[in-house]
Parts: sequence; structure tokens; C-alpha cells
Amino acid sequence: MAEVIYQSTSPYSSTAQGQESLDILNKKLFAFEPDDLLYEIDSFYAFRPDLLAHDLYGSSKLWWVFMHRNMDTITDPIYSFTAGTEIRIPKKPTLEKYLGV
Repeated sequence: MAEVIYQSTSPYSSTAQGQESLDILNKKLFAFEPDDLLYEIDSFYAFRPDLLAHDLYGSSKLWWVFMHRNMDTITDPIYSFTAGTEIRIPKKPTLEKYLGV
């Protein structure tokens, strides 16, 4: 099986690969910035982190950023993404700096 090259926007881009599987997930962590936004999830985005990522960053593939930034609040990337939950959101320049996008 050929090695898959994951893009920098993928949560798996820094995870090692074996012959037929990925190694244990190597999470991309971002330093907390003083200008991170505090956001209360709106009912429009409930259970849809992909939609919020698209609207904020222009790519639904960055849905995982919310979970990585808020590991103490979001335990499940879909079902913990509920209306009324307060999360921290990195600004787009912060993502560009850490992901190179």
C-alpha cells in the first residue's frame, strides 16, 4: 500500500504512517493567542463544525481545529458541538501561521 500524503489542513498530516494504518494521532496544537475569539455556538452551526469552519476559514476541512483548541469542552467533534456551548476560536492568521495555509 502506498503512503498517503496528507495536506497541512488535515488533522493527520503530522501523524506517522505504518504499512497499512496510521499511528496514534499526533495532534496539532496551537498556542493560545490573546486575540482568540470567545464564541457561543449558534443554533445554525449546532452539530456542524464543518459549516462554521467554512464560514470562518473558507474550508470545511478545518472543522477539527475547534476540537483541538477546545479539548476541555468538545469531547466529540459532532455531538459536543451544541448550541450555547462557548468555545475559543483561533483567528485565520493564527491558522495560517501554524498550518501554512
